[in-house]
Amino acid sequence: MSDRRIRSPRPVPSSDLAQLLLGLEAEFEVPAPFDEATLKAAENAVANLEMPSEDATDIPFFTIDPEGATDLDQAMYLEKTAEGYIVNYAIADVPAFVELNSVLDQVARERGQTFYLPHRKITLHPPVISEDQGSLLPNQIRPAFHWKITLDQAGSLGTVELKRVMIKSRAQLDYATAQQDLDNGSENQQLKLLAEIGALRIEQERLRGGASLNLPDQEIEEDGDGYRLVSRVPLPLEEHNAQISLLTGIAAARFMLNAGVGILRTMPQPEEKSLQEFRAQTQLLGHPWSDEISYGEYLHGLDVSDPKQLVIMHRAASLFRGADYHLIDGQPEDELIQAALAAPYSHTTAPLRRLVDRFVLLTCHLITTGESIPDELKDALEQLPSLMRESSTAANRVSRAALDLMEAFVLQSRVGEQFQAIILQGGSNKDGKESSGLLQLIDLPVTGSFTGPGDPGSIATVKLVHADPQQRQINFEIVA
Repeated sequence: MSDRRIRSPRPVPSSDLAQLLLGLEAEFEVPAPFDEATLKAAENAVANLEMPSEDATDIPFFTIDPEGATDLDQAMYLEKTAEGYIVNYAIADVPAFVELNSVLDQVARERGQTFYLPHRKITLHPPVISEDQGSLLPNQIRPAFHWKITLDQAGSLGTVELKRVMIKSRAQLDYATAQQDLDNGSENQQLKLLAEIGALRIEQERLRGGASLNLPDQEIEEDGDGYRLVSRVPLPLEEHNAQISLLTGIAAARFMLNAGVGILRTMPQPEEKSLQEFRAQTQLLGHPWSDEISYGEYLHGLDVSDPKQLVIMHRAASLFRGADYHLIDGQPEDELIQAALAAPYSHTTAPLRRLVDRFVLLTCHLITTGESIPDELKDALEQLPSLMRESSTAANRVSRAALDLMEAFVLQSRVGEQFQAIILQGGSNKDGKESSGLLQLIDLPVTGSFTGPGDPGSIATVKLVHADPQQRQINFEIVA
C-alpha cells in the first residue's frame, strides 16, 4: 500500500483543472498574495537583522525534509555519550525577523499558518523570510533557537538548555534518499543516531501509553503538466525525525508548565464509552484488544497492510478528536495532556509555517533567561487559541476540498470501471434513511462513499458510478 498513485488523465485539458483549483481559492477565501507594504516590511526586517552574539556555527547541523523543501524550520546534530544521548536541535529564529505587533506580526496572525494547495503554497511569511533568509538552508549562517536536550540510554528526557545562536547547517537531506542510504548500509553516523534515538523515543511513547497513528498518507504531487495522487506509509526516518520534533515540544511544555505561563497543544482522553465500543469493534474485526495491554501498546502493534487492521487504525484515529490550544492558567497538569502522546506538549518546531510556534519559542527563551514575560506577549498568547482554531479549520477545509477535487478529476474518465476496495465503514439505515458507507480502493490512493451492503474490514468489488470534479464528489456501488 506504499507507492500507489494515479495521474490526471491527459485527454482533459489542464486548464480545466487549473480553473477548478483557482476556484478553491475564491470559494474558501484563502489568504491573498502579500501586499507591497508587507513585502517591504519583510525586506526591511532582513536588512536590519541583528544576529545573536553566541556563535554555534562549529556544530555540523543538518536538515532532513521532503525533497525540494525550501522552508526549513529545523536542523539537528546528534551525539552519543556514556550516559545516553545529546540532541542538538536548531529551530529557525523567526522572532528575529517578526517583531511583536509589527506589520509582519499582524499579517501572520491573520493567516495563522501556511496553506498547501496542489498548484501553490500560500506561505505564512513573505518568501524572503520563509524560504530564504529565515530558512535553515545549507552553508548559510542563520539565527536559530538551539535546544540542547539530554536523554538517558533508554531515551528518557533529561536536562534541557535553550539559547539563541548563530548556526550553519552543513547538509540538506531528503527522506527518501537518506532512508535508501541507511538501508544500503550507509556509514553516516547522524542517520544511524537518528534511527537509534527515534526508535527509543517511540518506545518511550509506548511506555507512556501514547500512540502515533501510522496511517498511509494521501498526498498530491506535481506530475509534469498535471498532478497525481500518491498514497504511502511514512518512511521510518520520517517517524524518527517526527520523534525529535515531539521531544522538543514535550521539553517546551515542561518549561512553560514549570513557569506557569505559555500555551499547549492539548487533546482530551477518549470517553470510556467510545473506548468500549472500539474494543468491541476490534473483536468483530478479528484482532481483539486485550485487557492486558494498554491502548497505546495495542495501536503500536497494528499492521496497516492487513485490511482489517487498517480499518481498526482508522477507527482509532476517530477517537483522537478535540485537539485544541489552551493557555496555562493554573490548571492541573492532567487537564493539559495531549492524549495521543500521553504527555503535555506544545507546538514549537515549525515557526516558518505555523503561527503559534513563534510565540512558544519566545516564551520558552524568556523563561530560560529569567526575564519576565512582557504584556504584549501575554496579550498575544491570549489571542492564539482562537487564531489557531480559525486558521486550522480554514486550512483543513481547503486541503480536504483539494483532495476531493483531485480524486474526482483523475477518476472522471473511469466511470463504469470496477475496482477492489476495503470497506472502512459500513452504511447504515436508521428511521428509513440510508446513509453511505466509506471505502478505500486497494490499488489506487482513493477513499470514497458507496451504496449497498458492506462489512468493515471486508474486501469488495465496487463500480465507480459517479465522479464530478465540479461538485468534488465520487461514489461507488457494491458489485460483489
